[in-house]
Amino acid sequence: MTLPGTAPNPPGADRTFQVDLRGLVDLLSHHLYSSPRVYLRELMQNAVDALTARRTLEPAAPADAFGVRLYADGSVVRVEDDGVGLTEADVHSFLATIGRSSKRADRLAEQRGDFIGQFGIGLLSCFLVADEIHVLSRSARTPDAPAVEWRGRGDGSYTVRTLPASARRRPGTTVTLTPRADAGEWTRPAQVHALARHFGSLLRHPVTFDDGTGGPGTSVNPEPAPWARTYPTPGARSRALAAYGEEVFGFKPLDTIELDLPAVGLKGIACVLPETVPAGRRHGHRVHVKGMLLSEQAEEILPEWAFFVRCVVDAESLRPTASRESLYEDDTLAAVRDALAERLRAWIARAAASDPDLLGRFLQAHHLAVKSLAVHDDEILRMLLPWLPFETTDGHTTLDEFARTHRTVLVTSSVEEFRQVAAIASAAGLGVVNGGYTYDRELVHRLPEIRPEATVADLDPDTLTAHLDPVDRETELAAAAYLAQARDALAVFDCDVALRTFQPASAPALLVDSREARHERTRSQLAREQENGLWGDILGALRQEAPRAQLILNQLNPLVRTAVAIDEPELARTSAEALYGQAAMLSRRPLRPAESSLINRSFLDLLAHALRKDS
Repeated sequence: MTLPGTAPNPPGADRTFQVDLRGLVDLLSHHLYSSPRVYLRELMQNAVDALTARRTLEPAAPADAFGVRLYADGSVVRVEDDGVGLTEADVHSFLATIGRSSKRADRLAEQRGDFIGQFGIGLLSCFLVADEIHVLSRSARTPDAPAVEWRGRGDGSYTVRTLPASARRRPGTTVTLTPRADAGEWTRPAQVHALARHFGSLLRHPVTFDDGTGGPGTSVNPEPAPWARTYPTPGARSRALAAYGEEVFGFKPLDTIELDLPAVGLKGIACVLPETVPAGRRHGHRVHVKGMLLSEQAEEILPEWAFFVRCVVDAESLRPTASRESLYEDDTLAAVRDALAERLRAWIARAAASDPDLLGRFLQAHHLAVKSLAVHDDEILRMLLPWLPFETTDGHTTLDEFARTHRTVLVTSSVEEFRQVAAIASAAGLGVVNGGYTYDRELVHRLPEIRPEATVADLDPDTLTAHLDPVDRETELAAAAYLAQARDALAVFDCDVALRTFQPASAPALLVDSREARHERTRSQLAREQENGLWGDILGALRQEAPRAQLILNQLNPLVRTAVAIDEPELARTSAEALYGQAAMLSRRPLRPAESSLINRSFLDLLAHALRKDS
């Protein structure tokens, strides 16, 4: 097929792609860039790269000899730089060819690392807010070079003209946009100024803004980055960095950690959040590349466990993605992530060694983050495990304090099991730690690495039952009939019934049942229901002797002493069901439908019995 106005290609000849520029711009706006506002960042980025190239040509020029000037008055947006400029050949090569970048010129190849952008599509972002782009440029590489004008339109057409040098008296480039009516949100003077400060506050070249009202231009980046300034004292530096962190993130940091990786030219700060962060929630970090803001949501700069800090950094060697709104995942980024993680570990170590008050406030807010780190980091484990808080039968305390009181530390496998046994275990003198929270059980089992004299064991029902006092034989025989009725009533729940004495006496019964035991009973029940099918064979092969739950009645409780003396079979069964239901609710585990039904039925039956007795 031959396009109108073109000669047919001979067979086997190379062909070129036909580019629909409007379609490409739509692709950029909906799939590459997060917002039309990036047009200003792309223009500023190109201007700064041009200044960088100019500096390589004139290294002896004063530091403030070259700059960027922004202008917006509501009718036009203009970005002017004193950079290296473009020749007519450059214009044809770099502005008229999609995908090619002036940063790839052979003469500048060795300096690619000095440039922010490495893609040739940035100028197209201007079509997100304007239908025409006007570029006027004059090269600094050739004395008395003429000016060159390029006009690109959204329909894919462009024109190039060579103009006298007087059309632009100094080398550099001016890009002018006439905004579309629907782009006012992004091209109003106040918005352009705000975007310039947002993206360019840390740029190393001077950037000014003029709103066309006749007043003096406003500096977009009046001061260098706070970590690049000098301060009279370390305390003044610390306060200034904390104030900057509060300005950027909107919270007063618990502390600030300076970040400095000379190998990749990275500097910045990590701000420690003053409040607890939900587990697994990761905050984005503010990343600049060579002073230009790249992203405010760069999660990839730190490992997942470091969710207790938010960072703002400026780097030289990190590689942006094509949209320049996130970081390219490569070996350099992986090395930076590891190095920054090491800086956070070093800060924790310093706090542990020299500032226990700061460490205490940090652990109070972020103990979960530190626990996740300690699981995989032996140094942090040795340093901080004794300081970390855990829920125990002695209340919330550190493992170090808990191990001084209890030579044998028992740990549950779930929060539910801890809540079942906490009161009884405490009364029996057992030291139990709630191992049901994330990382806790694994960390408690590593306590002997820090305290060799401590013994850690999992708490199982047999261990707890062994610490409950048996009743005398006469009492056991007197209660035998009731216990038989209770076992029969609760057989449907695979629950045995025993009579013991334990504190506190106010607790009538204790239901001892682990999650694993319930799962095993469920699996056994399923195998029994399908014992003639394939699943029955499979589950039967996996089936073990299903452990039974235990309802342990407390002989010290007055209600239990009254219940075991009941001689009416139906009332005995009902009271046993009620005691089971009450113990199940106190265990705080989810109730099965049959258990909820039992609780309701036993309550109504006891109420009916009481009413009949009174009538």
